[in-house]
Amino acid sequence: MVNAKLVHDYGGDTIRRVKTDKVDALKIAGYCLDKWANLSQYEPVDDERKLLKTYNRQLGEYNKIKTMLKNNLISLLDRTFPAANELFTSTAREKDGHEKWIDFIAAFPHCFCVTSIRNFTGKYEKWCRKNGYNFCNHKTELIYATALNCLPTLPNDELTQTLIMTAVSQLNSICETIAALKSKMSEIACELPEYDTVLAMHGVGKTLAPQLIAEIGEINRFPQRSSLICFAGIEPPENQSGTYNQHSRRISKQGSPHLRRALFQVMQAVLQNKNSNEPTFQFLDKKRSEGKPYKVYMIAGVNKFLRIYYARVNECLA
Repeated sequence: MVNAKLVHDYGGDTIRRVKTDKVDALKIAGYCLDKWANLSQYEPVDDERKLLKTYNRQLGEYNKIKTMLKNNLISLLDRTFPAANELFTSTAREKDGHEKWIDFIAAFPHCFCVTSIRNFTGKYEKWCRKNGYNFCNHKTELIYATALNCLPTLPNDELTQTLIMTAVSQLNSICETIAALKSKMSEIACELPEYDTVLAMHGVGKTLAPQLIAEIGEINRFPQRSSLICFAGIEPPENQSGTYNQHSRRISKQGSPHLRRALFQVMQAVLQNKNSNEPTFQFLDKKRSEGKPYKVYMIAGVNKFLRIYYARVNECLA
């Protein structure tokens, strides 16, 4: 098995742009005959790793749908309860993926639902206990003050509440699916030998560790560290001709975009934690202090992280 781009770029000994099954078959056969001495023996991927990668790709698609549904719900709230999504800062619950502001909207879909209740504090406290959320008097006052200052453009009627409830139901359904996927990915990743090593790396948690393992796969596929960096598509390809030699170059982006997304999230976590004893953060901070642009020092940090990943995983599997 080789990268499809290698076969795509292989010369077909013609200047005509023909695309048929017969021409493609001849091109693949010609590539195999020409490169036979360099082709390596195909080794099938473990079922666990294959399943983990499939789940990770589905997780990416569901996250896109979640973003779309969340934007749709926020646009509706701008007409019924503006800024309601900004009242809560708690993260999603691990067991079902629900977010507090979404469940709150299911109970109070319109600002009039808050201002028309005489004892909103008691109603809100009862709702928090029923749904397993923390109650705070200060938050109650903030919600009530926000509702009083709202200027809704949609009436508090049955149709408006139906629209809000439908959007909430769809969003909670996708959140539950995402939570189930993350839980299953963690369960599969725990059975792999490098899981504990990857989880112990700075910036990697229970969510990102299975994603990194799924996209990188078995580390022995890469003969050297630079192979893993090229697989991620973050290496700057050389551009030289005659006396011209370009020094500032963009990354190739010829690797896995799913892996680059996970690595970028790792770098964001590294910058947020600011652990001065961690090599990746030290390298990022050094490049940032040198005045490097944001994308430049982030890619440099990813490069550093992958080299550490390659060394530590190989060491634990040795």
